[in-house]
Amino acid sequence: MSSESGSMNAGFAIEKRMPTAEEHRQLAEAVGWSAAFNWATVPASLRGSLAGVVAIRDGEVVGMGRLVGDGAMYFYVQDLVVLPAHQGSGIGKALVAALLEHVASVAPATAFVGLFATDEAIPLYERMGFSRGDLTGMFRLVEPDATRGDR
Repeated sequence: MSSESGSMNAGFAIEKRMPTAEEHRQLAEAVGWSAAFNWATVPASLRGSLAGVVAIRDGEVVGMGRLVGDGAMYFYVQDLVVLPAHQGSGIGKALVAALLEHVASVAPATAFVGLFATDEAIPLYERMGFSRGDLTGMFRLVEPDATRGDR
């Protein structure tokens, strides 16, 4: 996605760009995700993302989201955040819609779009057409190999 501005919606704009590492941290910490990230790796993680969107209201970054995946068949919504004071105003829906528009514009065939959601976010994603289907989300953390030479 380019850094062009998107449309204005109810007093906010969606910019088709990756959040900066600083914006990412500010938003993540505002929703209590401080311990969820190794902040030193966030810049590389953002660079490895497929696309990003940022919500701006009154000159302030108030939301973000990004896509990770293979860019062809599999896409995952990652780090979708809206500042608490701006939740419920349509920003989350607009961020998800912009990410789905990106998938539709680049996927060569029907694409799988997945995500992990907090309990509070499930209604938003259900309104956007996501379902639990017959899948069960799972994850595992993997520590870096202690014998790697790049440490």
